[in-house]
Amino acid sequence: MAVVKIIELIGSSPNGWEEATKNALAEAAKTIKNIKSIYVKRCNAKVENNKIVEYRAVVKIAFVVQREK
Repeated sequence: MAVVKIIELIGSSPNGWEEATKNALAEAAKTIKNIKSIYVKRCNAKVENNKIVEYRAVVKIAFVVQREK
């Protein structure tokens, strides 16, 4: 029986929401194995002087928990 854990992260990028999502996944993959899916929960942006300066994606990442044998 597999156990799946879900964590919530915020990725950011100066170039867009897609890249912000990819950045969150790339960072998670550095320390988490068996990632199975990513869900984009919400997108928002930081604005300065009436211009978007940072895109942010709030994501949920699901991965299978490995049990020790």
